[in-house]
Amino acid sequence: MKIDLHCHSKHSKRPALWLMQKLGCPESFTEPVALYHLAQRLGMEQVTITDHNVIDGALEIAHLPNTFIGCEYTTYFPEDRCKAHVLVYQQTEAQHRELTEARENIFDLVEYLHQHRLPHICAHPLFWVNDRLTLEHVEKLVLLFKNWEWNGDICPGMNSVVRRLVEGFTAEDIERLANTHGFAPLYGEAWKKNLTAGSDDHSSLHLARSYTEVPNATTLEEFWSGVEHGQARVRVQDASPQMFARNVYAIAYQFYKGSLGLERYVHRDILLRFLDRALQARHEESEPWLTWLHLFLSSKLRSKIPSEGSLLELARTEAEKLILQQPQLMALVRDGANKSGDLDGHWFEFVNQVSNRVLAHFGNHLLERLVKARLFDMFHSIGSAGSLYVLLAPYFVSFSLFTKQRQFAQHVFEHFQSAEAHSAASGEHARVAHFTDTFHDVNGVARTLQQEVETALELGKDYTVITCHTERIYQRGVRQFMPVGSYRIPEYPELNLLMPPFLQMLSACYEEQYTHLHVSTPGPVGLAALGIARVLNLPISGTYHTAFPQYIKALTEDSYVEDLAWKYMLWFYNQLDAIYVPSRATGAELVEKGIAADKIHIYPRGVDTQHFHPSKRNGFLGERFGMSGPEPVLLYVGRISKEKNVHRLAQAFALYRQKGGQGRLAVAGDGPFREEMEAMLAGKPVAFTGYLEGEDLARLYASCSVFVFPSSTDTFGNVVLEAQASGLPVIVTDQGGPSESILPGRTGLVVEAGNVEALAQAMLELTEDEERREAMGRAARAHLESRGFEAAFEQLWTLYTGEEAKPEEHPPSLDALFDIFGGKQPHMALY
Repeated sequence: MKIDLHCHSKHSKRPALWLMQKLGCPESFTEPVALYHLAQRLGMEQVTITDHNVIDGALEIAHLPNTFIGCEYTTYFPEDRCKAHVLVYQQTEAQHRELTEARENIFDLVEYLHQHRLPHICAHPLFWVNDRLTLEHVEKLVLLFKNWEWNGDICPGMNSVVRRLVEGFTAEDIERLANTHGFAPLYGEAWKKNLTAGSDDHSSLHLARSYTEVPNATTLEEFWSGVEHGQARVRVQDASPQMFARNVYAIAYQFYKGSLGLERYVHRDILLRFLDRALQARHEESEPWLTWLHLFLSSKLRSKIPSEGSLLELARTEAEKLILQQPQLMALVRDGANKSGDLDGHWFEFVNQVSNRVLAHFGNHLLERLVKARLFDMFHSIGSAGSLYVLLAPYFVSFSLFTKQRQFAQHVFEHFQSAEAHSAASGEHARVAHFTDTFHDVNGVARTLQQEVETALELGKDYTVITCHTERIYQRGVRQFMPVGSYRIPEYPELNLLMPPFLQMLSACYEEQYTHLHVSTPGPVGLAALGIARVLNLPISGTYHTAFPQYIKALTEDSYVEDLAWKYMLWFYNQLDAIYVPSRATGAELVEKGIAADKIHIYPRGVDTQHFHPSKRNGFLGERFGMSGPEPVLLYVGRISKEKNVHRLAQAFALYRQKGGQGRLAVAGDGPFREEMEAMLAGKPVAFTGYLEGEDLARLYASCSVFVFPSSTDTFGNVVLEAQASGLPVIVTDQGGPSESILPGRTGLVVEAGNVEALAQAMLELTEDEERREAMGRAARAHLESRGFEAAFEQLWTLYTGEEAKPEEHPPSLDALFDIFGGKQPHMALY
């Protein structure tokens, strides 16, 4: 005998889910008689309805064969009103009235059920009905109930823990709990528990996906006897956030369909027809070909209309286009649910693609208005994005709910297991997802991230970089998503803002069960990470590695736009649990701007000291760029743009040559100022190499004499580490983070930012004094010996996850860091 022991009809009217309360709709619209016939069609040999605290739905079908009364009672622990749900069966109407009184106290309810020998089950025993459930309550449920439910509407991880608990209790456990809580179970052999299953269906979409089967039972009495004697088998299809969300969409659709009278339009509108097929119970009827022709032609015509206007108009247009373009969606409209396979997956993909198209449209509008400083128009786009958030809310709610269920279930499991058993059974460990939008770029941040992926694989760390890219590039340790849209900033054409597919990213992070999120961007990918962390209740940290407000000021020469950028940066980084900065100066600046000091930590940065090595000096410049000879070579590596102060470098080199300097200049990189810089240095011994990477870049460093980095906007400057590892003394400015990566006077010189005269003089000092230059180069290499990438990544992993780091043989000095923020150390992670 097969019975779905937990399902709801239209008589379950008070939704527990906050979102459905806001929609103003009841939690089910299924007619009891329709539920009865559907359950029979799905193979259920007896049918019951377990509405919340009422038996009206069960009474509506009581005259039909093979039915019995059921109800899901909400009951309370008397000490704190923590709610629990109990499924009760075969009660009379008189008993239901008495149970309604008894349910106010869970102990009274259980005593009544035992006195009257009514079959009953503790529904979803680990699910917190009103957010008050604790481990102590769970322990009491163990004593109170022999039958526990595998629920078809909650997280599989929670059901799995229920099963493992049911199978693992011992007589000693029950005795210990009885002594702890001061009462004994009302049934014998309380450690031998039974597991039943029910779908907990509210929309008729997933009825009988989970049910209880008792072999050889032909009557209800034999069925319940089989349950009580441990003969029941649970037949389940695991729930998912996608399934749960589709249920919410279905209930909302059924509510609005009835209240707005949409039924009369279903046969005339392809979008409504699709919604009806996807969000209603199975349809059997077929449609005349004339109806199909009308639907198809009218939708084709509408799809040619430009999708402008409100969000709903845009969403409708894009949805109809998508239905017409996707064969599996058209099959659902044509054939109904019976031939359409995974409807939860189809619905998720439909919502995902429509939302991506709408997001790309409004994202472009928002960025266009932001770049052009059309602030009042921008607020309209932000409001539209808020409307999109509401439309996607069922998925946000479902992923959040399932994550919390999984986390609480794990907490319960740990509580009932020894530490050794938990470790062996769960195998849980830290899993870090690092979100970035610059992984495939050619810059120091991207090179650092690429090295981190390689190092994590070598060290066996569960570390994944998540990014967007327009080309599919497979790489171990990297999860890449195709962007839904892009926007190229006119003032910074190399920076292409890619809009991530949020729902896809959210689903992937849920499935991968990441334990920590980290962002290295405040851009669209970083915003997606922040949203995912909030939905999945995960800790999130971030790296502040680029001084975007200063960049924007340099590019636009507009202090008002810079101020707007700071406001956004402060909002974004204040949302994070921890912020890693590359230097003391950057940390102090953030605190001064308004970031909480106790969030800020120093980011341990390393360099590949084997790749960047003085031994790679081999005449690379002469071989590739015609710069042979004994004269020293000054080197700049980085973006060629004004915010990097390369125009000051050009002026300083020209002055340096006027003062009699014999050195030459190599410029590696590219950018919008390259052509102008070449014109400024025309006729002088300068080589522009373009972008270099890999061995070419390492050989270039080692083949030069002095590294010059004039930027005052860099928060760190990874190239400064690479140059020192290659045995070069460096010249940096006194603003930004690079000056903290050298030992002034020992591995390099620090000059006043923007002071062309000082920069030219520093060049003269190091190129004319070969003995000093070489001594500083040796000191620079020695300084970087302890800054290897593996050691830095081990420390970084500790910051991300709290795992204990392996001690290093030569830890760097900590003295220089104790003067942070005026001598105070606000929870700074020391490297």
